[in-house]
Amino acid sequence: MKYRSVFDIIGPIMVGPSSSHTAGAAKIGRLARSIFGRQPQSVHISLYGSFAETYKGHATDVALIGGLLDYEPDDMRLPEAPRYAEEAGMAVTITTEEAVPEHPNTARIRMQDERDKMEIVGISIGGGKVEICELNGFPLQLSGTSPAILIVNEDRFGVVAAVTQLLSREQVNIGNMKVSRKEKGERALMIIETDERMKQPLLDEINALAGVIRVLRMED
Repeated sequence: MKYRSVFDIIGPIMVGPSSSHTAGAAKIGRLARSIFGRQPQSVHISLYGSFAETYKGHATDVALIGGLLDYEPDDMRLPEAPRYAEEAGMAVTITTEEAVPEHPNTARIRMQDERDKMEIVGISIGGGKVEICELNGFPLQLSGTSPAILIVNEDRFGVVAAVTQLLSREQVNIGNMKVSRKEKGERALMIIETDERMKQPLLDEINALAGVIRVLRMED
């Protein structure tokens, strides 16, 4: 196995006790908030597998809440995240599920405010590394290590080409791109990972394209 840094071996800098159940959970919460675009008003977190069995001892619930408040895994406020969430007006409900997930460390996060609602599924794969694997029923495979945009669009001819033409014009290099849809002619999702963070004017221009319904940004 190849390692990019010593932290791939010894794990992340974090508030403990667990790199997978605490630091990983905080990253899942923070990435969920990033995709939502702001702090949600209400959150329902469902825990599965090992997360559900050991979350109290490993502070998985606390870490997820801290991530949703935009705290890093090493933020010293993390242990008091539930109190800070209450002070910030973010209502949080935690439930455990008996369903057997594909990955043992799985959290389903349902976020909502007066403008929108969103459901995200994240998994902690060990050593503080995570993956966002579902958005509103669409399958994903995002680690959060690269900037990414998620484009909800109509499944019709020309939308993907229009987006990539704009990125080409602005000389944005695409590291990875995936297109998926639930049914032909219905809503589709473009997932585009890039080498650099895209500026808001470009995102606004993409959002204004015919067939584009919504543009979401994910950044660690």
